[in-house]
Amino acid sequence: MSEAYERERQNNSRLDELSSKISALRGVTIDIYDNARNQDVLDSSNEVFSSMTTSIKGSAGRLGRMAQSGNKVAVLKLAGMIVGVVVVLWWVLGWLWKKGPEPKGS
Repeated sequence: MSEAYERERQNNSRLDELSSKISALRGVTIDIYDNARNQDVLDSSNEVFSSMTTSIKGSAGRLGRMAQSGNKVAVLKLAGMIVGVVVVLWWVLGWLWKKGPEPKGS
């Protein structure tokens, strides 16, 4: 009878070991899936930024050529864009480097 009990105890021990290995494998599989999904998001973001950069470069080149040709509207557009970019950068950088809340006076 004690021999059967010992075998049952060993079987339970092996079953617990197998269960922990399966849990670890499941965790690794989920991590691999999450990593692959995140990589797809990064790849698509890189493609979007690459196409946006190409589009901006093309637009800037066209505006530059129009400005060189003496087109006053193009020069005004270019100046407006430059002023707009400077204002947006000033606003964003001011927001990012904003100091913490000022202490209240007594």
